[in-house]
Amino acid sequence: MQKILIANRGEIASRIIKTCKQLNIQTVAVYSDADQDMPFVKEADVAYRIGESQVNRSYLVVDNILEVALKENVDGIHPGYGLLSENADFAKRVTEAGITFIGPAHDIIDKMGDKVEARRVMQEASVPVVPGSDGGVGTIDAAKGVALEIGYPVMLKASGGGGGIGMIRCENEQALVQSFDSTKNRAKAYFGKEEVFLEKCIENARHVEVQIFGDHHGNLVHLFERNCSVQRRNQKVIEESPSPSLSQETKEKMYTAAIQAGKAVGYSNAGTVEFIVDEEENFYFLEMNTRLQVEHPVTESVTGLDLVKWQLLVADGKPLPLCKQEEIQNIGHAIEFRVYAEDPKTFYPSPGLLSALEWGEGEGVRIDSGYEEGNKVTPFYDPMISKCIIKGNDRSDALHKAKAFFEGVRIEGVKTNVTLFKDIIEDSSFIEGSYTTKWLQDFLTANRT
Repeated sequence: MQKILIANRGEIASRIIKTCKQLNIQTVAVYSDADQDMPFVKEADVAYRIGESQVNRSYLVVDNILEVALKENVDGIHPGYGLLSENADFAKRVTEAGITFIGPAHDIIDKMGDKVEARRVMQEASVPVVPGSDGGVGTIDAAKGVALEIGYPVMLKASGGGGGIGMIRCENEQALVQSFDSTKNRAKAYFGKEEVFLEKCIENARHVEVQIFGDHHGNLVHLFERNCSVQRRNQKVIEESPSPSLSQETKEKMYTAAIQAGKAVGYSNAGTVEFIVDEEENFYFLEMNTRLQVEHPVTESVTGLDLVKWQLLVADGKPLPLCKQEEIQNIGHAIEFRVYAEDPKTFYPSPGLLSALEWGEGEGVRIDSGYEEGNKVTPFYDPMISKCIIKGNDRSDALHKAKAFFEGVRIEGVKTNVTLFKDIIEDSSFIEGSYTTKWLQDFLTANRT
């Protein structure tokens, strides 16, 4: 590849551009009105305005993106994460235009994007799934029957959902009845189809995911796991690798299951198999993300690998740089903190002008930021300012470095969750490492009283 277009924005666009520069690949950026002064626009070799600030008038307009790609005669399109990254129709149109889509094939995206279909495929591949409905549930009576069989509480989920959208916990039948139609309507509005399904709610669970990577030569490897259990509203806030308080035996079983999942669909490029783990360390398939993850720097930090470089090589038809599992090593411990422009108590976005933006320093510190001082955090997009990744020799060392790092962070003009991170890394239960997906909410409740 000589030139690629990045169909995304912010820090992930900057991240991709950085690797492309190292590989002497030219980059084409696309931007909306709200992003015209953002760093990634200046960092790319060339940049094109593709629409107004709203995503449905810019970054989600496939025709505009393809028009730029064809004009610039690019070899490939990298979708980043979010936006169009898991849109099978977009991947198909890119391929039909004679351009390489830097990700898995569109039919794999389509199959894994439908959570009902993904459950079926995983069951056939002997990958454990959460007890739930065999398929979608079309009526409230059908939903009641399934819930009665698996037991409350249950999770009502949109088949095409993601990012915590279209998912609601139902404690009892009354809650299920009240949520059923609204969840279907939300699914229709966000994902284009109203199909919903039910899964048993796993209590005191941990959210652990395994990074996999495949190529077009039959090679498929895992790059170990990440713990993503610190969440608010089902969205990740802190991720780390290796996963604390999880036995090596369970990890090895998860690696095997993740590889089985990838082989079941003939996976190529970067992907993530997400699992939910209960108190007894039983684990169950949640979903497969058919793209690069926000938290990929955690894996890069402990493996020493450049996952974007791997994506580009695989998309170009080359084999994985490391084809044998034993060649991939996991050294040290890395923690990623997602710094958001938001109220740390309510998690409501806090858009505004970044009048000051200074980061702490130290060995093992990596900052993936989409902003610089003087930029505006607008209300049009996710309010993540940056990802701060701290690597240590072990978890204790990483936490020690994180504490020193955040003492040097200064962000003015918007509210941020930096104070929350300072409190978290001082908390004994977090330091212990046995936290679950409900931990953050319990932590906030305890510290607000």
